[in-house]
Amino acid sequence: MLLLLSFHFEIRWIFLLAIVPGLLALLMVLMVHERPVPVAAKSKIDVSLREFPVGYWKYLLVIAIFEFGNSSNSFLILQTKSIGASSALTILIYAGFNLVAALISYPAGSLSDRWGRRNILLASFVIFSVAYLGFARTRSVVAIGVLFAFYGLFQGIFRSVGKALASDFVPKLLRASAVGWYSTVVGLLGLVASVGAGLLWDHVSHAAVFYYGAIFAIAGSVGLLFIPGKHGRSAIEA
Repeated sequence: MLLLLSFHFEIRWIFLLAIVPGLLALLMVLMVHERPVPVAAKSKIDVSLREFPVGYWKYLLVIAIFEFGNSSNSFLILQTKSIGASSALTILIYAGFNLVAALISYPAGSLSDRWGRRNILLASFVIFSVAYLGFARTRSVVAIGVLFAFYGLFQGIFRSVGKALASDFVPKLLRASAVGWYSTVVGLLGLVASVGAGLLWDHVSHAAVFYYGAIFAIAGSVGLLFIPGKHGRSAIEA
């Protein structure tokens, strides 16, 4: 915001300058020296589908249903711009979204330990649905800003709790594989959702993108109700 408003940098130059902290981070990583410790590997990437319990695949199916409507956040930015928000205000709104997502991640994980991961994840699906319906209907920049912050709650919860629940369904030796398959489903179907959203944006209407996402989020919420609510690693390992 400082570069954009005070120094009148173009957006392109701001992206180029972002390379600098990235390179500094890379140099800091290269300076880290790991101490070799002789231990037996306890986790492995296992691609055998038969190794995973049925409950895990049911959970992935629910995530797949939800992900069909979880398109790129770029559409939220486009919607913000389309109702008249300036570039600077759009950046500020998106920064607020990222701040909320970051701040909620740890409390969400802590609450999922206490109240159950399914319950917290279900809350995030509901938040997603409400936010998307709001994006479909409002034409107020202020309302969009509030909705973006609200949507940040979903993002922070989903990133932390979704993976944790995936690993809870499997024995200890398969946790890495479980998270790997989960991330594969989220990534691939997120791409499919974004392509579908792009077609809706261009050929139907902007609001259709968000109604489309909300419908799949509601369907995913219903599916999540059929997933066992109590899943802890201690119970599985026992």
